[in-house]
Amino acid sequence: MTDNNENLTAVGRDILLAGRAQLGLALPYLSGPLCALIPAPGDTVTTSAATDGETLYYNAAFLAAGFMKSERFAPRLNLHMTLHCLFRHLAKRRGRDAVLWDLACDAAVESVIDSLPYACVSQRASPPKQQFLTECRRELKVLSAEGIYRLLLRLRLPEYKIASLQRLFAMDDHSLWDLEEKQERERSERQDQHWQNAASNAQTALDSLVSEHGAGGEGVTEQLSIAARDNVDYRKFLRRFAAPREILHADADAFDYIYYTYGLMRYGNMPLIEPPETKEEKRIEDFVIAIDTSMSTSGMLVREFLASTYAILRSADTFTRRLNIHILQCDDELRSDKKITSLEELRRYMEDLPLTGGSATDFRPVFKHVDALLKTGEFANLRGLLYFTDGMGIYPEKRPDYEVAFVLLDEPPLSVKIPPWAVRITPELPWKKQHDNLDEFWQEEVLQELPEL
Repeated sequence: MTDNNENLTAVGRDILLAGRAQLGLALPYLSGPLCALIPAPGDTVTTSAATDGETLYYNAAFLAAGFMKSERFAPRLNLHMTLHCLFRHLAKRRGRDAVLWDLACDAAVESVIDSLPYACVSQRASPPKQQFLTECRRELKVLSAEGIYRLLLRLRLPEYKIASLQRLFAMDDHSLWDLEEKQERERSERQDQHWQNAASNAQTALDSLVSEHGAGGEGVTEQLSIAARDNVDYRKFLRRFAAPREILHADADAFDYIYYTYGLMRYGNMPLIEPPETKEEKRIEDFVIAIDTSMSTSGMLVREFLASTYAILRSADTFTRRLNIHILQCDDELRSDKKITSLEELRRYMEDLPLTGGSATDFRPVFKHVDALLKTGEFANLRGLLYFTDGMGIYPEKRPDYEVAFVLLDEPPLSVKIPPWAVRITPELPWKKQHDNLDEFWQEEVLQELPEL
């Protein structure tokens, strides 16, 4: 019996290595990452295969059965699990719904593999699989795991539908993705850095290959460009637009209590030094928010963006009592300019949120309008402009005098070329981490009473 088990284990290893050899010939830019996962028989992997980012654990009987059904099984399984690591799906799982995240990762990886024109992995997708991916493409420019996950949150599919989708896309076991202990978390961070570097190297090699030989890896390139970036903390990013201001607030850091208490002790009720009545902090005051109201930008995404921006602005250490925010709506021309002077006005504006537009996208009218406002003295100290958009449109050629950030909730295609002077972010917004849907965030966080200032 032991000899039979050893023979079956050896057969399973041979199946994996043969699949890798086929992939290495078809996708030479992934040779390094494909060999990074060390094959090992998995005692805890009883039905399929799994990886923790370092080792590929496999069930030999599972591999043998899959190989007997299709010669493409082993290459697809190897590539499926390697892409999970390259796209950093393991590390990005923390803080998300595990079931939906696993499904989104599997769907994203399978969509990439199905797009590759190589015989070793090419197979016709089932109609239900094609239908789901087609529905995703209607909403998303790039089928990344983050985008599909956000879409699944909004759809709120019943359990039976999620289970049926899992059967369509799942190839491996994700149970080894969770590393909770401190040492395990540290190991996970090292692995994530390793795969981030591997993704960057693979993207560089693939960019050169695609430019020389044309199509064949665009889907992988788009996903690698997403994987190579770290998530942006939107709250920290928004603080870049804050300007130094003196506020009426005791500055404990600049106050020496020794002289204060010595004066009280030596002269009675006469301190030698009084606490300063003002302190300097960075606050957001003059600000521009531009909203792309073309046909490609939905009202729900705009609400999501404004709700998260509002939640950050309303914190007492971020904004001043006097706000001067202009919210511009623009598609191919400027549609509206709403001036906001308080957070109460911003909340009323969001509750109604009238969007006007629906044509093509041209970013230039917004910058022209802001330049005109600057000339009239509308802004005392404009630090920056946030432009919420899908990224596809006509950009101005000249860099403005203020900082500009294009906030993209969905990753645009590679064909979209954002100017090098513009900051491009795809942020993790606060409601995604704390609430299953935007309406819950809207009721519990946005529409509640304003904090006392």
